[in-house]
Amino acid sequence: MHITLEADYAIRIVYCLACEGKRMDAKSISGATGVTLRFSLKILRKLVAAGIVKSFKGTQGGYEIGRSLDTISLYDVISTIEGEYQLNRCVGGNYVCARIKQGPCQFQRVFRDISKDVQKQLKSHKFTEFVKTPEQENE
Repeated sequence: MHITLEADYAIRIVYCLACEGKRMDAKSISGATGVTLRFSLKILRKLVAAGIVKSFKGTQGGYEIGRSLDTISLYDVISTIEGEYQLNRCVGGNYVCARIKQGPCQFQRVFRDISKDVQKQLKSHKFTEFVKTPEQENE
């Protein structure tokens, strides 16, 4: 199992903006992350809608981190792109199992527990963990 390429790119984009610590234009983000400009813009729109990134228009426009890095987790970025992580579709609320008359299948509880564990792990990793401060770089 893998996260989608789009979610991977979104993590790279947030990390790039976090490391830069200032406003960047989409072309610079694209160049720094290796994500095409068109795909970067698509991802940035989603990140802006979620409040993870802020966008600014005009000649001094661009993108920057939308909130404190200690409030942005890997889960926030991935779920913005992919939706809530679920190991199996039977764990989500909209799926109707063919076995519904017989009750939930014997795997559903295990899949739900695994999904919760993965979500918990992703939520525990904030971007402050990945971005070095100037003090850390001098050590």
